[in-house]
Amino acid sequence: MATENFSAALCAPASASVPSTAHPMAAPGYGKRSAPDQAPRRTDDFQLLPERERYIAAFVDRLPEGAAMTVKTLARQLPRYGQQAVSTALTALSVAGHLRRIRRLAGDGDQVRWVFRTFWSRTARDNEWWTTFLAAEDGRVTTTAPVSVSPPPYGVPAQTPAAVRPVEAETPDSPPMHGPAPTAPVGAPATVLAVPLAVPVVGQQPKSSPDHPSPGYLALAQLGCAEPRLALSANDCKQLEGLALEWLARGVSPAYIVQALAAGLPAEPINSPLGFVRRRLKQKTPPHQPSIPAPGTVGSPARRLLVECTKCGTPGRPEALPDGLCHACRPGALPTGRTTTATDTQAATARTARDVHARVEILRALARTS
Repeated sequence: MATENFSAALCAPASASVPSTAHPMAAPGYGKRSAPDQAPRRTDDFQLLPERERYIAAFVDRLPEGAAMTVKTLARQLPRYGQQAVSTALTALSVAGHLRRIRRLAGDGDQVRWVFRTFWSRTARDNEWWTTFLAAEDGRVTTTAPVSVSPPPYGVPAQTPAAVRPVEAETPDSPPMHGPAPTAPVGAPATVLAVPLAVPVVGQQPKSSPDHPSPGYLALAQLGCAEPRLALSANDCKQLEGLALEWLARGVSPAYIVQALAAGLPAEPINSPLGFVRRRLKQKTPPHQPSIPAPGTVGSPARRLLVECTKCGTPGRPEALPDGLCHACRPGALPTGRTTTATDTQAATARTARDVHARVEILRALARTS
């Protein structure tokens, strides 16, 4: 009489298919992320994978969004396999097209950090799909990042954008114009209807007043705090204010003026701080500082998303890491200095095939080497 044999290789245990509620969650912004457009969950999912990969894939597939996806955390939740086995299985799942590990920049300005995530797809995807999806994800991150605009040089008033300039209110003396605007006679000079805006001219810096000293005056007044031998009087600051404003018009800051004037002083006493500072302001005039363009306005946008090799963690562009693996970690990669043989060529041809059977053979080879 035949005996029914329910092998554990046919399906993963319920403890692996249904994650425990105690599975740790990653920090906000990290952890598992589900890829879009996945097929509905079925009982025969991952049936083409080897036993271990099918077991771990069923577990990962049921993890919630934001769950921790490190090898150590998964191995702790899967006592059947150790960290090395889990790492090898994740590499095989990456080759099969089920996951990609990525790092992306989060934050703005100086407050920037790398955020590590794992995109998971129940439906196996090829390299072209992953490359397109991650490129779109990178574009979404770049376009949604706020753009910082460099402030104008000191003394130059900031211009108000045309979209937010205040509009004059309509009064009885100037009724609103409805319909097409009147046309001027031929040969008549053009009439400007809009109120002209004051355009700042580089080099024309505002002079200081007793109540509102200019940035150049303040920089000279602070010079004595940084170097007592260069302490200037109020009259001295007034005389040198024009030279200091010329420095500010070139794009430097008041702190730069103080540092440049107080650096490299002679050892002997300075008898005339006024003459010494005037000579330095004329001889050490800085060059015009180039304006820093806002991120994403010139050239190609900055890449804020990189794919990580599932095996070793080496970052790179999506198209440079097919199957989620760098060149050194791909199955059959040649060691340094070794020449290509006919067997290597055949193995490379099998790896580039996109049919299901070739992928299963690669997964089985990875399972045997673990």
